[in-house]
Amino acid sequence: MHVVVVGCGRVGRELAVDLEAAGHAISIIDKNKSAFRRLPDRWGGQAVVGFGFDRDTLEQAGIEEAGALAAVTNGDNTNIVTARIARENYEVPNVVARIYDPRRAAVYQRLGIPTVATVSWATDQVIRKLFPEQRSVDWVDASGSVSLLEVSLPDGWCGHRLSRLEGEGWRLVAVQRAGGTRLVNGELVGQQGDVLHVAVRKEHIDALEARLGEGGAHG
Repeated sequence: MHVVVVGCGRVGRELAVDLEAAGHAISIIDKNKSAFRRLPDRWGGQAVVGFGFDRDTLEQAGIEEAGALAAVTNGDNTNIVTARIARENYEVPNVVARIYDPRRAAVYQRLGIPTVATVSWATDQVIRKLFPEQRSVDWVDASGSVSLLEVSLPDGWCGHRLSRLEGEGWRLVAVQRAGGTRLVNGELVGQQGDVLHVAVRKEHIDALEARLGEGGAHG
């Protein structure tokens, strides 16, 4: 696949190198020619000087043949405008924008522009490390109605079939155990240290937490 990366900072550089190593054809755009010094000497992609929201620059980078674009400059406005042009004018099927302001990220996510909110992601990762027993959000759909939660298995569920956790508004998707992750089947029994991944509708989160608190001996 041809991928356009806009922004040759640390994130853009890593994306470009990793995607090329995975076999993709890469064009990277940056307004400063000196930014391309971050690229390795043997990097085989295309480097284009210019702005990601400039159509001539995008076309020079092969946007018309691109299957994906990542806008990862240091500017929220630049990233959003670039992502919208790629999506709306060139119909690039896979587009993502890096956003620093989590409030703006949520707005654009609901408009159908996938975003990575840098501040929110970093904050979430720190909280996960500080309080591993609490639930955290792995993913939220664009409408904000469905989330994938990561939950440490309460002691009351150890030794009980995890299928009994299922409820009307949520589904148990996978379990992390002993360094691996497995999909859930009807026979899987909870063990101490399990981490659950649960898809849940927003309005049923409280009910899910109540069910977790009941333990497997109930219901």
